[in-house]
Amino acid sequence: MAEFEPVLLANINRPNSFTRKEYEATGGYQSWKKVLSMDRNDVIDIVKSSNLRGRGGAGFPTGLKWTFLPKDHPGPIYFCLNADESEPGTFNNRILMEQDPHQVLEGLMISSYATRTSTAYIYLRYEYPGCNKRLQDAIDECYAAGYLGDNIQGSGYSLNIYIHQGAAAYICGEETGLIESIEGKRAWPRIKPPFPAIEGVFRKPTVVNNVETVACVKHILDRGADWFKSMGVPADPNNPRDAGSYGPKLYCLSGHVEKPGCYEAPLGLTARQLIEDFGGGCWKGRSVKAVIPGGISMGLLGPDELDCPLDFAGPGKYGCLGLGTAAAVVIDDQTSIVDFLHNSARFFAHESCGQCTPCREGTSWALKMLNRIKAGRGRLKDLDLLAEIGDTIGIIPGTTICGLSDGAAWPIKNAIKKFRGEFEHYIKRTNPDGYMVTDPVPVFETTAH
Repeated sequence: MAEFEPVLLANINRPNSFTRKEYEATGGYQSWKKVLSMDRNDVIDIVKSSNLRGRGGAGFPTGLKWTFLPKDHPGPIYFCLNADESEPGTFNNRILMEQDPHQVLEGLMISSYATRTSTAYIYLRYEYPGCNKRLQDAIDECYAAGYLGDNIQGSGYSLNIYIHQGAAAYICGEETGLIESIEGKRAWPRIKPPFPAIEGVFRKPTVVNNVETVACVKHILDRGADWFKSMGVPADPNNPRDAGSYGPKLYCLSGHVEKPGCYEAPLGLTARQLIEDFGGGCWKGRSVKAVIPGGISMGLLGPDELDCPLDFAGPGKYGCLGLGTAAAVVIDDQTSIVDFLHNSARFFAHESCGQCTPCREGTSWALKMLNRIKAGRGRLKDLDLLAEIGDTIGIIPGTTICGLSDGAAWPIKNAIKKFRGEFEHYIKRTNPDGYMVTDPVPVFETTAH
């Protein structure tokens, strides 16, 4: 890999990196002061020209998303910073908020100015008390310095930022579920359209962006769009749907590696590079059986797919849902894929909000079948039934309102397709007299441990 200078994680090891004094010592809030005298459209154009794509999972172009706001709306316009971070294996936003909260706030303030926002909400997961304190302290410091409040720096622009703590629901990572939660309602995702840019929080135009995304905005204003596009993977000229994968990215690495952690690199490094160059290789001298490329909802890469580039287009070419949050989880060759899928199914069945029948019933029945397999009552036919569930639930096949069920489906589809032999061996070994049964069998309700 070419020489790379981290920017998102540049300050996290500095003493008192979470204070305004230390942040300003490294040039913090200079871009905020500059932006306040700029035309908002110029700020949006800079972000658009950088080709920054959202870091929260979907990878939608950030500047383009901002242009969806109605230009003649009298306001108010709201900005929601998605700091829910509930995807298993993901902790990059936590590190930014705890160790460098002013970087996040400056990016949020610039983004709010560009989108004509006067009120911004940070939607923070309840399990992050450390982030809550660090962010609130940083917000208080910004008010004290005149960076927030009314008529900021004499510019005529006013902005207030509030932290809203969620109640620990995975579904609140979906932007309309997040919006419903902020409004004090059950976090059921909304049917779209209308999209949040037209009708979001309190039925007003709203922008929802991820923590890492707005942190990138700060650096794009610092260094320019050309700097941002100088790293990463260019768009494929033969694929009009590929917007490229530019800029730095925070990769979470956990599971069976020697050095788990959060690492910064240009988009496009391979899973093998992340594991070996950053993580020190698979632990205990073992081999890699599988890698989750970006949170469990993205599916699995097999041991022969480690050269998959971890950019927005790469994992999809290997049968995964996408890059997701770029949270890689390594599974070694002594770990059961059956156990992995069972744990995955338990998670999604628990976190489904229940609004859409295919998701509510599909995740529940997938778990019941895996409970039966784990209890030694599995049938080979169950693998086909599980694969059918994986193919028929989700927003991609058009059966649900949000993508939670797609996230539940991809581990099922990948695990059975790429490790079917292991599943068949497990079923035959644990149910030697009944694995060929095809007639309906009783539901097995008790969760195996």
